Formats: sequence, structure tokens, C-alpha cells
Amino acid sequence: MDQLSAMRAFLRVVETGSFTRASAGLGLPKATMTNLIQNLEAHLKTKLLNRTTRRVMVTTDGALYYERALRIVAEVDELDASLSQSQLTPGGRLRVEMAGIFADCIIIPALIDFSRAYPDIQIDLGVGDRTVDYLAENVDIALRGGQPADQSLIARRVGQLDLIFCAAPCYVEQLGEPRHPAEFERDHHCVSYFMPPNNRIMPFAFEKAEELVEIVPRYILSVNDARSYMAAVLSGLGAGHLPRFLVAEDLASGRLIELLPDWSLQAIPLYIVYPPNRHLSNKVRVFVDWLVQLISEMGLDTQQPAARGSPEGVSPLQRARTET
Repeated sequence: MDQLSAMRAFLRVVETGSFTRASAGLGLPKATMTNLIQNLEAHLKTKLLNRTTRRVMVTTDGALYYERALRIVAEVDELDASLSQSQLTPGGRLRVEMAGIFADCIIIPALIDFSRAYPDIQIDLGVGDRTVDYLAENVDIALRGGQPADQSLIARRVGQLDLIFCAAPCYVEQLGEPRHPAEFERDHHCVSYFMPPNNRIMPFAFEKAEELVEIVPRYILSVNDARSYMAAVLSGLGAGHLPRFLVAEDLASGRLIELLPDWSLQAIPLYIVYPPNRHLSNKVRVFVDWLVQLISEMGLDTQQPAARGSPEGVSPLQRARTET
């Protein structure tokens, strides 16, 4: 039995939900597809698909086999590509993860340029502030804020986000301008951020000369998504730490007001991370090169020493343990 061909046939049947469509997609007779699946099931000694006259459904064992087989076939295809002329024009599906604020404000606006340079690469972009199982979810690469907690990942620091502490004018009109960070534990409040999976509230850290202040601020609203965090600050629900490059226009227009300008905030280091079995992939390599150049062109590649404070960072974008 040609197990690799049988695996490809099985994957296509699951993805199309039909032997007829799968055989057409692979250019094989339907009888050949049927024999491949039957031989695979006999080899594995388990049923992978339930067939009726109207539909094909994957079994529990079939669903588990699909996830592993998909990864194996993709790696075989990548290996073949890396040793052939096709590496000159890399292609295939590229699974990418990042926070929504990175996707919306850094990657997606420039992605058309990458697509024109590498039209054969299809990007599956996972967006959100959540903990990702890179191997289980077959992730090729991610852009993260803060030091990755998983030490098995390959991490490359490519820049940083400088932060500014600010609030909407309506917030300042209501409560006035604070003079010291400690006021956010008493009279003022921030938009807060809770970190899954334990819902711990992130502390805020400020530094001025030799004084270091870390607080867990009062809040009306706490969120676990960076885009929602920014929207809440703009709406006047509290003060917050935001990347300077994102809010430069809001500061210039008066939609936001800088608070505590004499206090410094710890910058967020930007990392490109990927599982150790993906770093030699040609499609990953060209995407990383493009991403590094993009970050440099945006002026985010400055890597100054971090301010003193918690190594986890102090912002909802710097999620050292749960990865932004």
C-alpha cells in the first residue's frame, strides 16, 4: 500500500465531504479513491469514515488521524519543495498567529505587497489574544508582544513598542489629571486587563528617576483583548497604556491626552516565534524576512534596554505568560 497516497486521499475526502469531489480534485478514479481509503483503514485496523448514500462523515478515530496526517503530508510537501526548484517560488498554506491589534495595524495594511511577491503562499491568519498550542494547531509562525513563556519555541526579537499612558478628554474633564501613579489605586481608574487562563489582573508599572511604582489599578472595565482595550481608553472608560505609534494621530488631534508624562513605561519587545520544526521552511523564511523589513520600515525595530520593572511587562499588549 502506498500509505502517503492513501493519506492524501483520506485528507481530500474529509475536506470535501465527498468521494466524488475528492477524486476529481486529485485526478483519480473514484474506485481508486475507495480502494485507497479501504486499504488505509485495513492497515490501521480502524474505521476512519462512515459512508451513507448521501454523505461521508469522519469517525472519532478518523478526526484524530486527520489532524496528524495533515501535519505529516504538509511537512513532506515542504521537504520536497525545499529540495527542488520550487523553493525559488515558495507556496502553500502558511498558518500565522498574532493579536488583533498587530493584525489590523501592522500586518494586514501591508499584506498585499507580500501577496504580490509570493502569490503561491496562502496565509491562514489566526487573530486574537489567547494562548496558542503551536503544535496542536499546526501554527507556523507568530508575532508576539513580550517574552514567550514556552521555552521550546524559537524566538527572535525584532523590535519593540514604546508605550504612552493616556486617557480621553472626557475622562480628564471628569476626574482631572493625576499627579502620581498611586492615585489610580484611589481616586482614578484605568481600563484593566485580565490574563487567561487564571484571569489575573495585570499590574501597571511606572518609573521616574530612582522611583519604581507598581500598582494594580482600580477599574470600571477589564478586558482580555488589545483592540477592545484601546477602544475602551478612547471611549473614556479609564486611562491606559497604548503603543505610541498607534495613538500618535489621536494625541495630535486631541482625542487622547498624555498623562503622567514625567514617568516612563517599560517598552514591549516584539518577537517572531515558531516551533523548532518550522524554522527551515522556505515559506516561513520569506515571511519572516518580509515581516522584519516591515517592522523596520515602521520604525519599530529600535531595541533599547527595557526599563526596570516586572519581567512580564506592564501592558495588555505584553503578555509574557499567555502571549499576545
